Amino acid sequence: MKRMLMVAAAAVSCFAQADTYPSAKPISIVVPFAAGGPTDRVARDLAEALRKPLGGATVVVDNAAGAGGSIGANKVAKAAPDGYTLLLHHIAMATMPTLVRNIPFKVDSDFEYLGMINDVPMTLIGKPSLPANNYKDLSTWIGANKGKINLGNAGVGSASHLCGLLFQNAIQVDMTTVPYKGTAPAMTDLIGGQIDLMCDQTTNTTSQIEGKKVHAYAVTTAKRLTTPALKDLPTLQESGLKGFEVTIWHGLYAPKGTPADIQAKLNAALKAALKDPEFIKKQEGLGAVVVTDKRVEPAEHKKFVAAEIAKWSPVIKAAGVYAD
Repeated sequence: MKRMLMVAAAAVSCFAQADTYPSAKPISIVVPFAAGGPTDRVARDLAEALRKPLGGATVVVDNAAGAGGSIGANKVAKAAPDGYTLLLHHIAMATMPTLVRNIPFKVDSDFEYLGMINDVPMTLIGKPSLPANNYKDLSTWIGANKGKINLGNAGVGSASHLCGLLFQNAIQVDMTTVPYKGTAPAMTDLIGGQIDLMCDQTTNTTSQIEGKKVHAYAVTTAKRLTTPALKDLPTLQESGLKGFEVTIWHGLYAPKGTPADIQAKLNAALKAALKDPEFIKKQEGLGAVVVTDKRVEPAEHKKFVAAEIAKWSPVIKAAGVYAD
């Protein structure tokens, strides 16, 4: 009898919490990367856009960087499932299970999936002195220089690293991978000619392409982009790499066990935020495309991540790279 009363009391407390959410305290969005980067900017834009649909709630960003994005993710996985600690993460949710050794949580079962946020296209770029003006010329140059090509990236597990792995796998050519501590030093060396190629997010490459500081060869999306500086670039698919598509997507998550009513409120708020004109404008400024398809639904979000895990796992295993 006593146990039944305790269970009933817990249920009443849960319903009461869901009914008053989010009035108790600020909502924290954990970003598993340092402040100032593309994912951090997405989180800060989203935090602002979520406040109105959440009834004026205070939404703050908490940066918890390290270990390929797993430290921040683990912080949320172990947090109280009350809707006040959320995770905003990118494609690493699909790569961490393979890339990070001894990962302390399970991506598929330690989180509640709340919905996708955006897709960030990527571009294949080269040093300015490269004797190739288009992808066809680049392909010829790569064939003639096998074993001599340096492919830069922003570090193991970064978006540029992952894109580079997939590109090498697609063209069946191994290159010397050069990891840097961030995009800025990698871009500096690309412009200076110390490395030959890089594949990175439009958030990091568009201004360099506009300034003609690098050669731009292709985009990694299924369709060409409409951004003025990139609209004339072909896709890698139309250039001959059938099925090649890479975008650095972002999604929102809560700890496993978060009450269903709170999950529903967060999903509804997310959908409203994704339609906010100011949020859309800010994302377009980053070169990102706000998600409008069925991936805004939690079940479809989770299904998409599962497909991405299946896509990236063999690529990472074949490369034999790990982020400790």
